[in-house]
Amino acid sequence: MMPFQPMDGVRSTALPDVVITRIASIELLLLDVDGVLTDGSVIYGDPIVELKRFHVRDGSGLKLWRMAGKQAALISGRSSPAVDVRAMELGISPVLQGRSDKMPALREILQVTGLKPEQIAVMGDDIPDLPLFLNLGIGIAVADACAELRGVADYVTTVNGGRGAVREAIEWLLKAMNRWDSLIEPFYRAKLSDEEILRA
Repeated sequence: MMPFQPMDGVRSTALPDVVITRIASIELLLLDVDGVLTDGSVIYGDPIVELKRFHVRDGSGLKLWRMAGKQAALISGRSSPAVDVRAMELGISPVLQGRSDKMPALREILQVTGLKPEQIAVMGDDIPDLPLFLNLGIGIAVADACAELRGVADYVTTVNGGRGAVREAIEWLLKAMNRWDSLIEPFYRAKLSDEEILRA
């Protein structure tokens, strides 16, 4: 299956009907952490603590995703308190860390959420994410994902993991659902008139 790339920014108009139909069923976005929400680097401080760097635009994208009434969850092969903090900030749940085998973790998420596999979109970057891509409704690979994952993805982002790729993927999904414009319209309406600015 060839991944669909945006032609000019993030677009969904050229998508086949079958893909749009599958996207319409999506209720939860399942994210890998390292290489997706981060650039994949592992930084150790002194005393020994693992540091992670997250992109703020991914956070704003996930907030829009929740505004659309959708859910998000994390499965990570590593464990880090920083991930719990970021997930709490963004209202992401469930968060399953230290899960090198991601299929049992997926079964936990299906049980907790009551969702079906076809209602979940997954975003990943490497071979351990491949079983999820082959079993869930939509697969999204970051631009610097391994070739195997990009080869089966429904969408490949234009930016690398940790650089706003999650934000791009959410825009792609919401545009395909015809939800994007209505979600961002209130931000356009927030413009103050000259008189309001003078009164401020």
